[in-house]
Amino acid sequence: MEYFHLSLKSHTLEDLLPIFNESTKIKLSEELFDRIKNCRDYLDNKMQNHKEPIYGITTGFGSLCNVTVSVDELSKLQRNLVVSHACGVGAEVPQIIVRLMMFLKIKSLSYGYSGVRTETVQRLVDMFNNGVYPVVYEQGSLGASGDLAPLANMSLPLLGLGDVNFNGKKYAAAEVNDKFGWKPLTLASKEGLALLNGTQFMLAYSVWNLFRAKKLSSLADKIAAISLDAFDGRVEPFTPGVHAIRPHKGQIDTAAAMRELLNGSELIKREKAHVQDPYSFRCVPQVHGATKDALDYIERAFVTELNSATDNPTILPDEDMIVSAGNFHGQPLAIPLDVLSIALAELGSISERRTYQLISGKRGLPSFLVAKPGLNSGFMIPQYAQASVVSQNKQLATPACVDTIDSSQGQEDHVSMGANAATKCCRVVENVEKILAIELMNAAQALEFRRPQKSSPALEEFVSRYRKIVPFISEDEVMYTHIHNSINFIREQYYI
Repeated sequence: MEYFHLSLKSHTLEDLLPIFNESTKIKLSEELFDRIKNCRDYLDNKMQNHKEPIYGITTGFGSLCNVTVSVDELSKLQRNLVVSHACGVGAEVPQIIVRLMMFLKIKSLSYGYSGVRTETVQRLVDMFNNGVYPVVYEQGSLGASGDLAPLANMSLPLLGLGDVNFNGKKYAAAEVNDKFGWKPLTLASKEGLALLNGTQFMLAYSVWNLFRAKKLSSLADKIAAISLDAFDGRVEPFTPGVHAIRPHKGQIDTAAAMRELLNGSELIKREKAHVQDPYSFRCVPQVHGATKDALDYIERAFVTELNSATDNPTILPDEDMIVSAGNFHGQPLAIPLDVLSIALAELGSISERRTYQLISGKRGLPSFLVAKPGLNSGFMIPQYAQASVVSQNKQLATPACVDTIDSSQGQEDHVSMGANAATKCCRVVENVEKILAIELMNAAQALEFRRPQKSSPALEEFVSRYRKIVPFISEDEVMYTHIHNSINFIREQYYI
């Protein structure tokens, strides 16, 4: 059993890798428990003497912020908040995302600015450590007052309500709570709001998307190198001096990666009849590199959010302040998420163009990469499928963050739509897997027509492993199974 020890230490993206392993348990440091308790004690003491309304603690929510709630109804106020806001719709969120949500909510609450009780945080820890995952739905968050609907669904089991996934099956939360002897919590003042305010839904998707995006970026370089060699492309566009005079880091790094991947290739060294390659080959450093630069910016934003408290109001015990502000607003995530969708869509777009060149009957390759074109259609329609997915990514890359909609009777008059940005970005990631898988099918097929000459040892080893999954196609056969196997091969290269 491995423990992930939560403390005041800031975490990098890579630090979270153990969280993806379901055997990993969470343990909070004594310092964090002390911070949680001190903040709660401060709030309780403040409530005894504070006469002015405090948003969400002694008032209603949203446009009901001017409605004062009596002291004897503060607990009911918080319960009502959770049950009324559990309005998630759409598909169920994958369990790995829910697990991340729970971890990120625990981490955010543990900073001691939220006013929750230690027992509330501990219940979330107990659920996480025992593999009890609330059923959460994809749609329903505007990404501004926090991820209200999905976080409400996540919080229902604390009250003995809602559904959970446990040991691969769905149960009523009350049933699993009874199994562990967990009694429904009676929420204290501020606790419901602390649970529901925050960006943990979109941040969980952000982290998951970025992990996969970084791996796909590296794979895109490798597959592009195979395509280049199979197309009888030139290595000169990756010359260091070319990129030194336009020194974007991602561009320089991509050119270096291409040179390393092609090192030792017999094909790249042979005399070329053509003086230059199409953009989809020649401009790999510029296009793939721009995606790498975007990923660097995106990671900085996500890591900052990962190490933040994002609910409202913010309780600052050391400053003797309770401030109603806007740390729940998802714009710092929504913009990077939209950039991530765009950056990944471009990886897919240029990949499809390389595929198109490979099947075009150029540079000694047969039309559609099959020995007897005409009798055989070969790789004609895989490119159709690839183009379809590329086109969908262009639609999905339309930014969500530039949209807003009035809510809560005008009190919440600007929203980020970060949750929509997060879920559609996940679809873009999955689509790029498919696109690269189809390019790899074509590149590996084309490479066989260059035999007996070989590519580099690194690329030949990669193709050799691929050939154990997807065979060379000598004449027409059912293709979708090979495409699906190719997609699975891509996923196996990097899935956490």
